[in-house]
Amino acid sequence: MSPLSSNAPHGQSPLRTVQVLGGGNAGSSAHVRSLAEGLVARGVRVTVCAPLEADRAYDFTGTGADHVHVPRSSDPVSVAALRTACANADLVHAHGLHASFRTVLALGGRTTPLVVTWHNRAQAEGPRGHLLRMLERRVVRTAAVVLGTSPDLVDRARRTGARDARLAAVGLPGQRRPVELDDPDRTRPKVRAELGSIGRPLLIAVGSLDRHRGYDVLLDAARRWRDLDPVPLVVIAGEGPLRPFLQRRIEDEELPVRLIGRREDVPELLAAADLALVTSSWESRSVLAQEALHARVPLVSTAVGGVPDLVGDAAELVPYGDPAALADAVVRLLADPERCAVLRERGLRQAATWPTEDETVAQVLSVYDELTQPRPLA
Repeated sequence: MSPLSSNAPHGQSPLRTVQVLGGGNAGSSAHVRSLAEGLVARGVRVTVCAPLEADRAYDFTGTGADHVHVPRSSDPVSVAALRTACANADLVHAHGLHASFRTVLALGGRTTPLVVTWHNRAQAEGPRGHLLRMLERRVVRTAAVVLGTSPDLVDRARRTGARDARLAAVGLPGQRRPVELDDPDRTRPKVRAELGSIGRPLLIAVGSLDRHRGYDVLLDAARRWRDLDPVPLVVIAGEGPLRPFLQRRIEDEELPVRLIGRREDVPELLAAADLALVTSSWESRSVLAQEALHARVPLVSTAVGGVPDLVGDAAELVPYGDPAALADAVVRLLADPERCAVLRERGLRQAATWPTEDETVAQVLSVYDELTQPRPLA
């Protein structure tokens, strides 16, 4: 018998859901963990289908959910494994384009409701971009509901043919919130010393070393402030395919930039920073932007995607691909402590308007109930 709601009455089985995650970026993976934890706490049975490395990193089983290893691939073996995992589900929720397309294949011929969350958009051009747009159309036209984490993603889903597309802003998971450091006065100098930023401004960027992050533009901007005294240090935390290219530029042009690889101590890095930087060509709900505002670190970001709606007037926004505008915004803020203080206070106020994890889970659960509750006979 299908449950009437997630909080099933006596005698009815609880709602059974499957969460499908592909490779998963930090934002979508953390969201799935938060969602699994919140759903399990409300009596929902949750199975997370994701690669083994994702479960190791985010401990989905630690939330009380079951985990099924499904590789990040749409080959027949992976699709068959996903189809088996979804066999007894009342509802399936896929996160990201590749996971969603794999789920569409796995559910072929079944009437199980499919919810899809778009956390970001395809970042490819040419033939690959054309293929990804075809996959998007197939997914959104199959899904019962498409949830977009920013207004532009909702608009994109509707233009692509979604039957029902809604805004579902994702709360910043608790483990990504700023931490209360045991001794900030000692920790901040220690982190700055480790990074080589004693006596000079420290600028932090976080994210994979991919083209859409705009780090080439950031290096162009860094070249413009080499003559400042003291010279600001840019630290980029993340890994990716562009590392050799970026490192070569840093060395050849003697840029004040350090690549420090993937880090697990982003809250500590932010606590030590003077400014946070988001230079991407597109973002939905930038995790770093949220972390920076929560941590009261002034933010300079490109005005792309969902960022303007996310940060409001609590950040300095610049056009994407304009190193002069980026450099000027950074220089102005470093020379204007009063403006920085204003942004810190606005950041806290803006962060207070964002949904909490609990509110995010409640919204998603209301969608589940809507799709699984029996409709009354006319």
